[in-house]
Amino acid sequence: MAIITTSIKRLLVGRALRSDKLGDTLLPKRVALPVFASDALSSNAYATQEILLVLSISGMVYINTSIWIALAVATVMGVVVMSYRQNVHAYPSGGGDYEVVTTNLGRKPGLVVAGALLVDYVMTVAVSIAAAKDNISSVFPYFSNHGVALAIGLIVLVTVLNLRGVKESGTLFAIPTYAFIFSILIMVTWAGFQLAQGVELKAESADWTITAEQSFTGFALIFLFARAFSSGCTALTGVEAISNGVPAFKKPKSKNAATTLLLLGSISSAMFLSITYLAMRTGVKVAEHPEDLVGLPLGQQQKTVIVQVAQASFGSFTIGILVIAAVTALILVLAANTAFNGFPVLASILANDKLLPRQLHNRGDRLAFSNGILFLSGAAILIVYAFDASVTRLIQLYILGVFTSFTLGQLGMIKHWTRNIASSSDKSLISKMKNSRVINSVGFVLTGSVLVIILVTKFTHGAWMVVIAIPTLMAIMSAIYVYYGRVSDELSLTSSANLSLPSRIHGIILVSKLHKPTMRAIYYARATRPSTLEAITVRVEEKETEELIKNWQSLEIPVPLKVLDSPFREVSRPILDYVKSIRRESPRDVISIFVPQYVVGHWWEQLLHNQSALRLKSRLLFTPGVMVVSVPWQLVSTETMKEKTPRPVNQTLRRP
Repeated sequence: MAIITTSIKRLLVGRALRSDKLGDTLLPKRVALPVFASDALSSNAYATQEILLVLSISGMVYINTSIWIALAVATVMGVVVMSYRQNVHAYPSGGGDYEVVTTNLGRKPGLVVAGALLVDYVMTVAVSIAAAKDNISSVFPYFSNHGVALAIGLIVLVTVLNLRGVKESGTLFAIPTYAFIFSILIMVTWAGFQLAQGVELKAESADWTITAEQSFTGFALIFLFARAFSSGCTALTGVEAISNGVPAFKKPKSKNAATTLLLLGSISSAMFLSITYLAMRTGVKVAEHPEDLVGLPLGQQQKTVIVQVAQASFGSFTIGILVIAAVTALILVLAANTAFNGFPVLASILANDKLLPRQLHNRGDRLAFSNGILFLSGAAILIVYAFDASVTRLIQLYILGVFTSFTLGQLGMIKHWTRNIASSSDKSLISKMKNSRVINSVGFVLTGSVLVIILVTKFTHGAWMVVIAIPTLMAIMSAIYVYYGRVSDELSLTSSANLSLPSRIHGIILVSKLHKPTMRAIYYARATRPSTLEAITVRVEEKETEELIKNWQSLEIPVPLKVLDSPFREVSRPILDYVKSIRRESPRDVISIFVPQYVVGHWWEQLLHNQSALRLKSRLLFTPGVMVVSVPWQLVSTETMKEKTPRPVNQTLRRP
């Protein structure tokens, strides 16, 4: 069974890599861009759509304001990118906003950021995969009725690819990411050329109308625009991933990360504005509630904005439409890769800070943080299943976390620059730091304002769940921190525990039958030379016990055998009671219990043995002053396992 499991693991994940090969997994800029920017770039596939869906509540009145809302979002993106370029230079270790906030504002604000980012990474996977499902369904209607299964399958696929390692997955994802960029560039260029020639481009839904749910004036209108703006801000998600992934870049790490950030911001803003403009010029119509879309054929699912723009741009050129739909769906799947790179690194840092289980700090066979990848995958699958893989429902839980980290991160950077300015005497350096502080100050004001807008406009639509989730995660991390601290205090050499030598060692050999494992345990126990040594057995079956005593005496074993009565045929309880009685009589003595145990080579053999030794050992471990010693006896079936066990390579054996 173990061989089969290992073979499947190697097939999916690949061969294990040595720890000294970690440097070989570092990413150049051309690979880092698709690895860390796929989320932000893929957001263009649904950011415009989310703006239009919100505006559709008012009917046809304010649809054309979408371009102005997009310009506001692009402005925020530019400021955020410039701010994060300061972050990666100041804190290149990969902690991102968590490290910035913890270092400058304290542990509790750091916990807020950590909780916010963990939630946002999970939502990134869920939203991206759900959007990919929608785009696939726009081209292949069959998947409309199997959306949840499709989404879960896609998450599993991305999980497996990431378990194979950052560099390998990044190289694989580079092709579709660049294909998406160039496909959108070709579509926008061709559409722009046609518009310049006076060609009228019309979307499939251009002649349809939208039934207004209500009229908007005054404060209600402002609230509508604010809600549309907050939905459009989904285009900013993924920007923070680069600051968390600086250690994955090749040297010079900070410079390469900053350059990648600039490329990301420029490309993403241009794509977002272009798609939004074309959606407005071609008359794309989408509605939050499809029944409000007058003209939509009965039984037909409304197509995504980007698919409609592609149809309007390419007209009868079906291949172009299919390519846009394919690469969009593919990059949305791969967008989850950004979270799969950011989440495990952040979880590793939090685990190292004793805020999450230490298992999340360990690297797997492929030098990726495998446990973090699996945890993220499981959480995303649960969210997708709970919300039926609906982008409209999931988007309400999105971006609140990321803008929380944005805002606190900028505040932390302001304090960072202020502290460094006060301690520096270099005038040229002070001038640069003041400029950086101005950039981060503008970023703080802008992201803070957006955070308030998101919180107000999305709270009743589902954001309240995130408001609850972040403090819950903070409480869990605080509890884990307290637990690790308590354990550390208990284990420290300065604690009050008595570490003096025991006065005597009382050896006890557990005997059920007189066979080879028992004899080995007897020989080993005698070789340890305890102060006193005895063997004990429990009388369950009278006949078997009498035969054991007879054989024991016939072999003249130089260890006294004591028989414990068990009127209810229980084995563990009499032994535990006997051990406790010895402890009461001699509290300073250490009791060393030798447990004969045979080892089997096949999983099915485990089912054929009662495993009483394992159960007894687990209970003895909770008894103070007791040391449990396993004395193994390997059965013949273990020989096949020895032959199949891989031997270490490039290891020099030396005599002791």
